[in-house]
Amino acid sequence: MKKSKFTESQIVKILGEQEQGKSVADICREHGISQPTFYGWKSKFGGMDVNQLKKIKELEAELAQYKKIVAEQTLSITVLKDVIEKKL
Repeated sequence: MKKSKFTESQIVKILGEQEQGKSVADICREHGISQPTFYGWKSKFGGMDVNQLKKIKELEAELAQYKKIVAEQTLSITVLKDVIEKKL
């Protein structure tokens, strides 16, 4: 997937321009994006502000750490069960 030339905080600001009364066509022309791109962003980031976006990113990073911990614990448990079964 192609990386966007806009950061997520920039996208939120661009979406905020519509809430201020600018038309979608003007916003798209000004920033060099297509209308389907704008509406895709709106469905993903609509109604958020920059602070909420930062909080979501922090929570996603924390969740990734927890998932890694669970995976490591599951692997350890599986290995220990295999060792116990072989000894019996």
